[in-house]
Amino acid sequence: MRENPPNILWICSDQQRFDTLGCYGNPYVQTPNLDNLAREGVLFEYAFSQSPVCTPSRASFLTGRYPRTTRCRQNGQAIPPDEVLVTKLLQDAGYVCGLAGKLHLAPCNPRVCKGTEQRIDDGYDQFFWSHDPADAWPTHDYIQWLSDKGLRRDSAPFADSKYVRVIPSEEHSQTTWSVERAMSFISSASRFKQPWLFSVNMFDPHHAFDPPVASLERYSDMLDDIPLPNYVEGELDDKPIWQQIDHSGAYGGKSGYPYQEMSESDHRWVTAAYWAMIDVIDTQVGRLFDFLEETGQRENTIVIFTSDHGEMLGDHGIYLKGPYFYEPAIRVPLIISGPGMLNNGARSNALVELVDLAPTFLEASNLERYSGMQGQSLLPMLTDKKSLDSHRDDVYCEYYNAMGWHREPAANATMVRSERYKLVVAHGTGGGELYDLENDPKETHNLWDNSDYIDVKLQMQERLIDRMAWTVDPLPERQAPW
Repeated sequence: MRENPPNILWICSDQQRFDTLGCYGNPYVQTPNLDNLAREGVLFEYAFSQSPVCTPSRASFLTGRYPRTTRCRQNGQAIPPDEVLVTKLLQDAGYVCGLAGKLHLAPCNPRVCKGTEQRIDDGYDQFFWSHDPADAWPTHDYIQWLSDKGLRRDSAPFADSKYVRVIPSEEHSQTTWSVERAMSFISSASRFKQPWLFSVNMFDPHHAFDPPVASLERYSDMLDDIPLPNYVEGELDDKPIWQQIDHSGAYGGKSGYPYQEMSESDHRWVTAAYWAMIDVIDTQVGRLFDFLEETGQRENTIVIFTSDHGEMLGDHGIYLKGPYFYEPAIRVPLIISGPGMLNNGARSNALVELVDLAPTFLEASNLERYSGMQGQSLLPMLTDKKSLDSHRDDVYCEYYNAMGWHREPAANATMVRSERYKLVVAHGTGGGELYDLENDPKETHNLWDNSDYIDVKLQMQERLIDRMAWTVDPLPERQAPW
């Protein structure tokens, strides 16, 4: 490890799509703090998760390995105990590591998870656990924090849409709790010589769409200006069956948000609630940034803001997440700032993956790359040793029955995306999706059966086969020629 290694503040929201910050072109949200982070760091325009679902994505970016490699391919699975998280590698090198919020590398259903989620040797020395805001576990630190303040997490139906709820104030937010726990950890860690890593894993803006009432009210005056979801009637007719099912209700029809039954006002209020939750994230993250400055730690701290995957938000007639790979589902914000980096508001058009973060942290700390990692460090781009616009030829994403709602046929699909084209194979169905992102950036027109794109389809299928081959586990290492 290098002398005076950098601290690492890793902020990961939950289910936040890429187009939800001012610095990503959203004119409605109020995100001055994250916009300022982008002005003082590097913003990646095309960052992609390796799964559109929580557990596989988190297992992937915490290990620097793909979901099928980690064997943690589904929500409700537990990551195998022999997987090595980047936080464990950093802890072994002398870092002290902490977390507030969600980890989700093991089942978190209250019927299975009786106290706290099952953990492997993950490297987190301090663990303020709150999978979500629900009062469903006796060791729920967020609920205990509320109780200590004499508060309760009460949400109420929103009068103007049955698909939105509200909480009393930002003070009650789980995001506020996660930031305050981070500040407490950082304050304590600053008294010692050890470098630190802290994961701020707030649950917002994950559904249910339940922002503080005052944050939502700001959008009431602009409601009619909020764009409706990107959906063209009939566009799902030639797309995989799972999308057609979820058009009638999220998660195989089991979790509400039936697109056709929702009014234009419903759609707009859900979007407003989602954005209002992101406004809260920005306000609280701003407090955290100020705290870093006040304690004199900002100069030697790498700050990362990203999310585990996106949110459909009604686009293509679907809400929440599932076996689909549209840009809103898998493309996420990624902003990085830190010592020795460009820190000049640069924007990268390179294709990058969240699996690239773990090796980046190791290289930034001058630590040896773990041999099981499959990601590619971003540090050469961040330090101007490599072009900001050149990293990968394509990005890869997987869904292996990751949520279990779709059974006949079971939802197994993989995706590869180049700069211009995106191919999705719906395994076991004989079908899939092909999009020309240059001519159809909204991914409305499926070209899978278009004879004019036969050559493109074959080329993209070959790319996909290659990516699946390259995700074979590099472990155990070869020890001799034979």
